Amino acid sequence: MASPATTTPLPSHSRLSIRPIYTSKPYNSSLLFSSRLRYRCSSTRMALASSSSSSTTPSPRSSSSSKPFLSSLKGVKWKEVWSLNSWVVRDYYRLVSAVNSLEPQIQRLSDEQLREKTSEFRSRLSQGETLADIQAEAFAVVREAARRKLGMRHFDVQIIGGAVLHDGCIAEMKTGEGKTLVSTLSAYLNALTGNGVHVVTVNDYLAQRDAEWMGRVHRFLGLSVGLIQGGMPSDERRQNYNCDITYTNNSELGFDYLRDNLSRSKDELVMRWPKPFHFAIVDEVDSVLIDEGRNPLLISGEDRTEAARYPVAAKVAELLFNGVHYNVDLKQHSVDLTEEGVALAEMILETNDLWDENDPWARFVTNAIKAKEFYKRDVQYIVRNGKAFIINELTGRVEEKRRWSDGIHQAVEAKEGLKIQADSVVVAQITYQSLFKLYPKLSGMTGTAKTEEKEFLKMFKMPVIEVPTNLPNIRQDMPIQAFATARGKWEYVRAEVESMFQLGRPVLVGTTSVENSEYLSDLLRARSVPHNVLNARPKYAAREAEIIAQAGRKHAITISTNMAGRGTDIILGGNPKMLARGILEDNVLPFLTKELLNTETEGVSLSQKALSKIKLEPSSLALLAKSALMAKYVQRSDGNGWSVEKAKSVISESIEMSHIFEIEELEMRLKEEAESYPLLPVIALTYLSVLKDCEVHCFDEGNEVKKLGGLHVIGTSLHESRRIDNQLRGRAGRQGDPGSTRFMVSLQDEMFRKFNFDTEWAVRLISSMTNDDYPIEGHTIVKQLLGLQINAEKYFFGIRKSLVEFDEVLEVQRKHVYNLRQLILTGDGGSSSEQILQYMQAVVDEIIFENADPQKSPRKWNLGKLLDEFIWIGGELLPESFKEVKKEDLLSSIEQIKGLDSIDVDSFSLPTMPMRPNSFRGFRRKSSSLKRWLLICSDDTAKTGKYTGTVNLLRKYFGDFIIASYLDATDNSGYDCAYIQEIEKEEIVKSLDRFWRDHLVNMNRLSSAVNVRSFGHRNPLEEYKIDGCRFFISMLSATRRLTIELLIQFWSLNVVSEEIFTS
Repeated sequence: MASPATTTPLPSHSRLSIRPIYTSKPYNSSLLFSSRLRYRCSSTRMALASSSSSSTTPSPRSSSSSKPFLSSLKGVKWKEVWSLNSWVVRDYYRLVSAVNSLEPQIQRLSDEQLREKTSEFRSRLSQGETLADIQAEAFAVVREAARRKLGMRHFDVQIIGGAVLHDGCIAEMKTGEGKTLVSTLSAYLNALTGNGVHVVTVNDYLAQRDAEWMGRVHRFLGLSVGLIQGGMPSDERRQNYNCDITYTNNSELGFDYLRDNLSRSKDELVMRWPKPFHFAIVDEVDSVLIDEGRNPLLISGEDRTEAARYPVAAKVAELLFNGVHYNVDLKQHSVDLTEEGVALAEMILETNDLWDENDPWARFVTNAIKAKEFYKRDVQYIVRNGKAFIINELTGRVEEKRRWSDGIHQAVEAKEGLKIQADSVVVAQITYQSLFKLYPKLSGMTGTAKTEEKEFLKMFKMPVIEVPTNLPNIRQDMPIQAFATARGKWEYVRAEVESMFQLGRPVLVGTTSVENSEYLSDLLRARSVPHNVLNARPKYAAREAEIIAQAGRKHAITISTNMAGRGTDIILGGNPKMLARGILEDNVLPFLTKELLNTETEGVSLSQKALSKIKLEPSSLALLAKSALMAKYVQRSDGNGWSVEKAKSVISESIEMSHIFEIEELEMRLKEEAESYPLLPVIALTYLSVLKDCEVHCFDEGNEVKKLGGLHVIGTSLHESRRIDNQLRGRAGRQGDPGSTRFMVSLQDEMFRKFNFDTEWAVRLISSMTNDDYPIEGHTIVKQLLGLQINAEKYFFGIRKSLVEFDEVLEVQRKHVYNLRQLILTGDGGSSSEQILQYMQAVVDEIIFENADPQKSPRKWNLGKLLDEFIWIGGELLPESFKEVKKEDLLSSIEQIKGLDSIDVDSFSLPTMPMRPNSFRGFRRKSSSLKRWLLICSDDTAKTGKYTGTVNLLRKYFGDFIIASYLDATDNSGYDCAYIQEIEKEEIVKSLDRFWRDHLVNMNRLSSAVNVRSFGHRNPLEEYKIDGCRFFISMLSATRRLTIELLIQFWSLNVVSEEIFTS
């Protein structure tokens, strides 16, 4: 066996063929295709040249390298073969060949030698090799580690997926192709640099699952794996972000970034500053960057000043009627009050003007109407425990931490008669587009992204590459059926579900809301059809994993609000691991805890009736009984008893133990610890035994389901994007399994009402129907429906594009402010002190520019106002002699310096004016003074004229005077430099945060206000840029002035205020 330090290098031709393609250096990924094509052409020419000078015998290398590609073309259309995507994939097969050739050598390594490969790779990188040089070998190492620790070997197409991610592209892989396993390849390779890798999922459950599941591979190879979860304390977050690979969800990542940029000290930071972002792999990248792209992440403060207006506005909205008092635009999501509506509202509210600045009611009434028309209970939100929670329209999950902004959430609470929570004031915000653009290298994976490739290329420079499936897709997609009414559609859905149930085929029905899922559930219950429901209600959401695990079993009927981001494949015959866990919990949990389990699971007994029981072997039954008895004893020996959460965590820990240790090791531990009642090893052995029985049962039942036709998926409405429909379709026919899909829609669906419901073809279609229950299907109907869907996609793309363009303005400003904050917090003490001196000079410059025009004679300058403002800023730091200076004295001094050729930078002073304190002692302070003077002389942003030199001398004198006075006060305060610098840091950050919050509010108001200017034939975006820039300059100026005023006031009093540290 080879020693750990030795490696077999790749053949020279393999290195030549891989290195130009699989590069780890940043590049413009939009040029990816053309660069690969150029490379392929050149390599082809080389091959032709070599063949002409040698024998005509085919090269074994060329034939072997083409075999994987040719074998993957079985059943593929020629149009797809000659597509650009197939040429790119063919290049990736050369990497696959290199990885496969290394596999025998890697398999011979022991566990310790395989683990030492990580240190070897890092050593090679430190010696000048690139990630491209070690990519093939690193992928082979990860493949072998996954085989040993997970029992899963990466398929060739999964190697391609990993290479696509490493190249900073989006890998489109169909459902069930193992995207989670694919991420381990590029995550491991990029983590070798030591800069950190973020694997971003859509929720906490998937992040935890992947960190525990895939984390076993990385930990086995010697990498540290971190996990970020909601509610995690700062210390744990900091530790997890410092790991080689960190699993988190998109919202936690965004909020951590925002919170770090609201922190008041370096110790509060949790991310890797000053460079928190390196490489990210985004799971369900289309959902995160496109679907969630319209919702910016906000951190807000409370504002209770207007809370009493919301219930009143809700009562007013109840008295107003659509079409009479207001008009609704479903597409624009807006309402417009008519003259009658304005008059009635003003009469009810006893006000003369709804838009009166001193008594504003228009915003509250408008929001109340929006809550009434657009925000439906059990569709957009759910009421639980006296609170309104948002339902994520993409995943169907409740988002307890999210709230609608701009007063919408309060309006919904008022409509439902709930307690009004505090209104929100934006403190920090960022969009997902801006957040992920901060990564120097970004990749993503999803099952549905090709339809949005243009958007990814335009906004993120990320091409979408379709990775071939491991087995051909044999799913049958049936034509769309259109109905005139919703009632007719639901009856047909019920009938099709019932017919499939009688055949024994599992069925998945996708609905768009909680309301629809429960309506269909009632129809099936009336027909005594067993089924499961999966929506946002707690009684269903708590059983999500169990429901999905059984969704592929024979006779299983599942109604789900949305299947995006569920993170669990529907396996025909059932998921043996989830079923084994369920059996274990059912038999052991009641003995581990005295707490009552949540049994509010309506329909469970009904849904279990049709499923065949899993036959457990006597050995499994004996182990279950042993586990139950031991659990009962352990629970009794603990006087306080265990909670349900603790009991479940013990079972989870036991299952994790079964993955880590072999059966022999578990049995040995059981014997060694027999007297101490080893609960965990017993449960681990029980799980392995039950899992074996479940695997046999699921395999046999899966074969039966395949013979029946596989999973049948029914979509009950077209979504606003083809991607969401394809996600639902993708649940059937995974990994070459049989399956079928059918979409049934009615012209009363929300999308038809929102987008062109009154088109002529729809009207003719309805009028031609004599029977509402009769479905119409055909090429013309499908074409019209898909055309409507494409129009919806274009509309929402326009919204996202506009949001990105507007956010780019704020993004530049945000980067400036956040970079300044991090410089102050993470830099040394000198950075904050130097920033204060720059602020003082800038404040003095503003005073001088406002009162001294270099194009006019000094006699026309407003010298009196200049002195007054300077004395007001300087306060008690200025000597009494300066406060007695008159404008005539200053003018006389200015007259004396006309034509001055040179000055002494260290000791310059205006003639007859007070001398500044001698505070510029030492090299650092003298060099700082010289640097400020050079910046003044080279300032090309200032107004120029005949008296520019005189103005510059004024800037020098007054700037040096206030800076020297400040330094003199701090030197004489008796406090050390560290304490003074902490005071300076605190004041800068406080002032910056205060005005940045106000600036965000102003920018949000501006983004709404500029749209009105389009009526004046002015571009709203350009208006936003101009006014936004003006607001930002004013904000920075106000920040500088307030900071200087507070510091001068503090040191003038020479009193240490504890409030500065605690506020």
